[in-house]
Amino acid sequence: MMWRGKLPHTGEPVEVESLDGRIAAIRRLGQGDKTAVLPWISSGWIDVQVNGFGGYDLNGTVTSQSDIEGVTRALHRCGVAAYLPTVITGSYDRMRQAFQALSKYAGSKQFGSASIVGIHMEGPYLSDEDGSRGAHPREYIRNPDWDEFQRLQDAASGLIRMVTLAPEREGSVPFIEKVVKAGVIVAIGHTMATGEQIDRAVQAGATVSTHLGNGSQPVLPRHPNYIWHQLADDRLWATFIPDGHHLAPPVLKAMLRAKRDKAVLVSDAVMFGGMAPGRYSSLIGGEVELTADGRLHTVANPAILAGSASSLEVGIANAIRYTDMTLAEAVSAVTVRPAMVLDMPQLGGLAIGSPANLTLFDCDTDGSGMVVRETVVAGERVYGPV
Repeated sequence: MMWRGKLPHTGEPVEVESLDGRIAAIRRLGQGDKTAVLPWISSGWIDVQVNGFGGYDLNGTVTSQSDIEGVTRALHRCGVAAYLPTVITGSYDRMRQAFQALSKYAGSKQFGSASIVGIHMEGPYLSDEDGSRGAHPREYIRNPDWDEFQRLQDAASGLIRMVTLAPEREGSVPFIEKVVKAGVIVAIGHTMATGEQIDRAVQAGATVSTHLGNGSQPVLPRHPNYIWHQLADDRLWATFIPDGHHLAPPVLKAMLRAKRDKAVLVSDAVMFGGMAPGRYSSLIGGEVELTADGRLHTVANPAILAGSASSLEVGIANAIRYTDMTLAEAVSAVTVRPAMVLDMPQLGGLAIGSPANLTLFDCDTDGSGMVVRETVVAGERVYGPV
């Protein structure tokens, strides 16, 4: 199998060949009329926070195999070749069944199962305060529990790759130390932590801020506060939701400038992504409303967002359009950088021997005209022309 495209960082036309699911060769092409119409080509886009999409939910009462495949297929249409299904706060039994279902699908060799490169456990060890807990149900929020985590990791067959928690929860520091020692990434999110608590979490091994600027109270002290503390900490990577609603464009621009090459773009997509505007009901978030402009919020409190209804390619285009991010930087923020966050560098770049995960797309340098042409996973075209 071979694919041709232009590299976003240089514009150079190349041909990428795969063999047995890995990149076997990368050849430079001569400039010419035919290469001028080539799409951009990059390593497959990575989304480290996906709760659902296209009407399929990963956090329902029961997470079915059809839900997981539905989300995976929908993401492929959006250029995502690898992702972390995200299981959020719930009862032990609900979370456990989700982990078991995801583990079963990931090991099934079914369509797109290679796209699942780990699981993101967002909660239940979060702030229980309004605003900071977001749409996470208060009744299930609790303190970190190492024994519980081990049982959940067993249910996931070891696939839990990232855990988001609030470092002010009792017992968080020793919990972080144990989780990191077990090879799992710890992220800070849905928190009201002080600067000292954030620093202790980072010293214990936390390396990421989850959707920085969101999962917070609507009203904060000007300074200091937990957003500034994380934004200024150069030890922390940060993920951002560039859907145009979670962060106002000037805020996104300022935060991306602050984090520079430690900024990662995510969708934080939920099941209502790609659906028509209207009111919906889900286990997580309860009654929610999706507006015509793509904003998803709780009906009880329209100031509280209930996840994102936008996919990653929309976020990439927005990041270019709203900020001074170049196309090359935006692509890095969904390839090289998340791969480094996950300590899976082989997923992040085009290199011989790396998994043949590719995204081919059209996009103008100002972010307009974004269209995904093809998505390739382990050398198999999972979306695009047959």
